[in-house]
Amino acid sequence: MAFHKVIEVKTTGKGIYDLTHSVHEAVQASQIHDGFCLIFCQHTSASLLINENYDPTVKMDLMEFFARLVPDGQAWFRHTEEGADDSPAHILAALLPVQLTIPVERGRLALGRWQGIYLVEHREAPHHRKIDLRVFAG
Repeated sequence: MAFHKVIEVKTTGKGIYDLTHSVHEAVQASQIHDGFCLIFCQHTSASLLINENYDPTVKMDLMEFFARLVPDGQAWFRHTEEGADDSPAHILAALLPVQLTIPVERGRLALGRWQGIYLVEHREAPHHRKIDLRVFAG
């Protein structure tokens, strides 16, 4: 048995967007009691993360780290057709996961107490992102 849904996220620019509630609702709608949930980001300039969901400063620190790790506008970037954040967005998407697999137990995501699921938008401009979600029994 399998369940499929596409979660659509409208971003307002670089940032970390909480998907936990949307993924949780999809798992409940699947009516799958035990198995796993696979989520896949269908874009080359955004990523997925599981990280702390309690203290909002964690997201701020992560975004600061990503900006320092791959700063926009480096002179050596060749792929700049869509702006100074074009190449850095693709590099970050290559370094961070674009797919997550989460166990489903008793019809719920088996996340840790302080874990949330996030889309990381690497571009400055707003985007319409699609996350492919599948829940499998097993």
